[in-house]
Amino acid sequence: MTAKIEKINESDFEILISFFIEFAIFEKLPDKMINTVDKMKEEKDFFNGFTLKDENGSILGFVTFYFAYYTWIGKSLYMDDLYIRPEYRGRGFGTSLINKVIFFAKENKCNKLRWQVSSWNEAAINFYKSLGAEIDKVEINCDLVFK
Repeated sequence: MTAKIEKINESDFEILISFFIEFAIFEKLPDKMINTVDKMKEEKDFFNGFTLKDENGSILGFVTFYFAYYTWIGKSLYMDDLYIRPEYRGRGFGTSLINKVIFFAKENKCNKLRWQVSSWNEAAINFYKSLGAEIDKVEINCDLVFK
């Protein structure tokens, strides 16, 4: 199966919402998913990422990210989510997506790429380590959600 990586565009929003729900369920946090297509359209200037599509244009996975500035290192890219549907995992698609993000970060003169991984997700941890990522247990998430 061949797949292509494309920049996310507004026409992808409807299907991506179903992916976001699926990913929230996978992460065992379905109640945290409160995004909507309308919100995505309203906030599209902040929404960056790529889709992975098969030869028919069906989305198999996605990655989202945004620029950040860290006081210790400067301009960076934060990868928010990377998700491949379970039936398409193990085929190198996740590697292709993250490599696209790494290239994008370097092309935009970022000093680092940062992301999170769930402590229980051993497959993802091993995948990220194989890329050379350092995984620490120093920081804990702090979220203040405005509804």
